Amino acid sequence: MTSPIAKTLVMLIGVVVILSLLSCSQKIEYPATKTADVVEDYHGTQVADPYRWLEDDNAEETKQWVEAQNKVTFAYLEKIPQRKKINERLTELWNYEKYGMPYKEGGLYFFTKNDGLQNQSVLYVQKSLDADPKILLDPNTFSEDGTVALTRTAVSKNGHYLMYGTSSGGSDWQEFSLRNIQSGNDLSDHLQWIKFSGASWSKDSKGFYYSRYDEPPKGKKMVQSNKSQKVFYHEVGTDQSKDQLIYEDKTHPDRMFNAEVTDDGKYLILYVGEGSASENRIYYMELRGGRKGNVIKLLDDLDAHYSFIGNDGTLFYFQTDLAAPKGRILGIPIHRPQKKNWKEIIPEQEDVLSNVSIINNRFVTVYMHDAYDLIKIYTKEGAFAGEISLPTLGSVAGISGKKEDTEMFYYFSSFIYPPTIYHYDFKKQESTVFRAPKVKFNPEDFETKQVFFKSKDGTRIPMFLSYKKGMQFDGNIPTYLYGYGGFNISLTPHFNISNIFWMERGGMYAQANLRGGGEYGEEWHKQGMLKNKQNVFDDFISAAEYLIHEGYTSKEKLAISGASNGGLLVGASMTQRPDLFAAALPAVGVMDMLRYHKFTIGWAWASDYGRSDNLEQFKFLYAYSPLHNLKEGVSYPATLVTTADHDDRVVPAHSFKFAARLQECQTGPAPVLIRIETRAGHGAGKPTSKQIEEETDKWAFLMKNLKMKF
Repeated sequence: MTSPIAKTLVMLIGVVVILSLLSCSQKIEYPATKTADVVEDYHGTQVADPYRWLEDDNAEETKQWVEAQNKVTFAYLEKIPQRKKINERLTELWNYEKYGMPYKEGGLYFFTKNDGLQNQSVLYVQKSLDADPKILLDPNTFSEDGTVALTRTAVSKNGHYLMYGTSSGGSDWQEFSLRNIQSGNDLSDHLQWIKFSGASWSKDSKGFYYSRYDEPPKGKKMVQSNKSQKVFYHEVGTDQSKDQLIYEDKTHPDRMFNAEVTDDGKYLILYVGEGSASENRIYYMELRGGRKGNVIKLLDDLDAHYSFIGNDGTLFYFQTDLAAPKGRILGIPIHRPQKKNWKEIIPEQEDVLSNVSIINNRFVTVYMHDAYDLIKIYTKEGAFAGEISLPTLGSVAGISGKKEDTEMFYYFSSFIYPPTIYHYDFKKQESTVFRAPKVKFNPEDFETKQVFFKSKDGTRIPMFLSYKKGMQFDGNIPTYLYGYGGFNISLTPHFNISNIFWMERGGMYAQANLRGGGEYGEEWHKQGMLKNKQNVFDDFISAAEYLIHEGYTSKEKLAISGASNGGLLVGASMTQRPDLFAAALPAVGVMDMLRYHKFTIGWAWASDYGRSDNLEQFKFLYAYSPLHNLKEGVSYPATLVTTADHDDRVVPAHSFKFAARLQECQTGPAPVLIRIETRAGHGAGKPTSKQIEEETDKWAFLMKNLKMKF
């Protein structure tokens, strides 16, 4: 929701002329930002919010502020001598073929491919593994600037129809359309007001199940809180207004639903969650002839996380952390659902069970060992049946295959190992490369190692370091430290072509596996949420101190970065230890911890963060909220805040308010800039051209402020 601007505004936005930005030591004349006399009472604590007017991103004065800030930022960036060469090399590196995970449906194979510099990846279809692929859908034709992205696809069981979702300008809002796969023509079907939902086709291919919200009031779709999601069935060839309501819960508007049809087509599984909480419920409906059956509440205690794997008739298989923080596999007979009838098939192990599929009538599992992945295969009875050898320490980003298939695909990458798709033959028990990119650098020039350090409370934390071979650890290596630490999300070794540029120039990439993530299971997550959130910042600060103490880098050469919850991480770390970092790059961060829950889907994060309307939770939120812990008279690191005007997940007001306050507080000579992308959102679907531009500016900013040569 937006707030009215107080009448006692004391200043108008003033746009200044930038005369010279050749040196970061020169004082930058920032646009004057007006303040308002806004004070809110939180349980007896008076908290000023002078920049609340920036929450209204539709207001003309906010747009003027954005324009003025961008003018200062780009004037600074454009004068960095290395910027053009950085852009040229990034463009060269980016220009390689990128493949998406293949999947099979209706006897056809589908995958996405980007030739290199296309703004959006193109969807292809082929009849067999050795057949020539043909273009099925090219999102680059959707808009001239490439800002309309393909978000979801779902193919009907008979292979006749493609459901595809699109989003515009990076928004979380999706629109669904249908395409005839054989003719390549679109049907008239057009569905709107969809967020956080895919589509699952019925066995007869006559329609699909999906979730949507009610249409928001005019002008409010980018900020209104998203509540009361509902499940619908859409029949091919009909108007959305005719969609059949399958399930809603009027008494619990915070509940969110995801519908999945079982492979045998006999059941509809309903995932029931509340925001970002790990715990969820599982309901199901038996599909007999009609589209809507009676809802059976199979798992309704909200006592753990349950993920449906598949079924053999009435025996349902689930991955869960119930009494097993690192995960296990259970079999539940749905007609005898009492816990005494449950069967543990694969018990909890030392490593974390992160993903399970049933392929070739086997459980294909991905386990995480010290934040890197292993693939293990088990029989339906839980007997170990082998492990698939992976090329190096890295990540399995996806596995695709069906219950009766004798083949599967898996997607593997690491920090210096470009994303490669492997085809696995169960009969031969061997993997072969299905698609591998030809990159314009030599992976053999780089190396990765894993180190462990102790956090403030003595907890052992892993961290990956990637750099050029032969690097001299002389305490002077420009280091880019990245983290996240939240929502049970694990940072495993992943490939990012932009980081190759950084390492080519003599920089080191460091990725810390902080508490709050899922690297060691649900207990690891809980150690970094709610009242324990400070552990995450302590872990990150300790990672920085370790890198300095062990002689890798120095305070003058250390930069920190993170996005979304990772942006919060950077904001909290730089406000708590401004002396420790030379530069900070908070991207699309959650910076106002007292009001985050009032916008779009922000309320859903309370499971990890807590809410300021709760007295005890207010205390720890206020203690680390980046916006509220900036202090005047402090010398903060060189900071480049990044956000986007269409971010309707972490609304840009977080970054706007933080940047305005940081500019007000900054005492030292280091620049405080905000880069506000237009026609972009939280990150997903961002066109290649915008990605390269943003990465160019990021590295240019760091190279200048860390005093690096090109």
